[in-house]
Amino acid sequence: MEQGKTVITKEEIFSRMIALSWYTVNYFRISFGNQDLIQDAVKELSNIENIPVDASKEQILKKLRASSNPQTISILAHFDKNVPHKFLSPWLGSGNKSKVYERSISTSSDAPYSLFKNQIVISNNWKAYFKANIGILKAFCYWNLTLFFQSRNPNVPDIANKIYRSIKRGSLNTHKTKFWNLVIDETGPIECIYTGKALGIGDYVIEHFIPHQFVAHDMMWNLIPADKSFNSYKSDKLPSFDTYFDSFFDLQKVGLELIKTKKPKNKFLEDYLSVFPNLEIDKNKFAEHIRPMLTIAHNNGFQYLS
Repeated sequence: MEQGKTVITKEEIFSRMIALSWYTVNYFRISFGNQDLIQDAVKELSNIENIPVDASKEQILKKLRASSNPQTISILAHFDKNVPHKFLSPWLGSGNKSKVYERSISTSSDAPYSLFKNQIVISNNWKAYFKANIGILKAFCYWNLTLFFQSRNPNVPDIANKIYRSIKRGSLNTHKTKFWNLVIDETGPIECIYTGKALGIGDYVIEHFIPHQFVAHDMMWNLIPADKSFNSYKSDKLPSFDTYFDSFFDLQKVGLELIKTKKPKNKFLEDYLSVFPNLEIDKNKFAEHIRPMLTIAHNNGFQYLS
């Protein structure tokens, strides 16, 4: 409707369902629950069509809509069993599917759209309503979808930011490096906690200790300098708490305390307030924050570094 469409093919609707769920399932690994088949469909189509995890919504749509693969067509067609007519149950009841289709076309029907074999047609009586209230309707949908996911992923942080793919993530290496460059200016090269390599200014990349795919943020308390080659290898893997936490904490402590002293008004210090409200870094408290997050991430399918 936002694009001005009033006749929408089912093939497009089902392809959009997959595209909108793509990042949530493949990147953030959020569960839809055991009863919802869209998660399985996303994973199957990812393999069948060989679509990369970071594909844009437009790329996914184009690939799915152009596919002639019988498996892809069958998976998308599955959603026709319930999705289009079940949505109309508040207006047309929840009886026999064919009867719902018949009632949707009736001139006495006040349903938002009419159902046909291969498409839906938005009712003239509803067009103005949709256009006038599209923002409210989308907000309503996202709010309830957030509640849906939160109930099925109770221990996963920041669900609201894992529903859809952000338009473009800012580069960590254009602004977060300023924090660690200040540290290196004072301390000299610092040691990568993974490889032991000495890292000077320009020799490192900013790395998420707990993967971005799980935390969905770029807060400084989770970011450290790392060897460029190892960062690519680590990808979305989890670091072992027993192996890496002590070195991670020591590096964070050096960074936080140095910036507090030298640049007390540095805006990146605000990132630490959610973990250390007084900006007093404490190893036991930090461990209590990091350890369960690693465990939960692993339980949600993230693998540890080998």
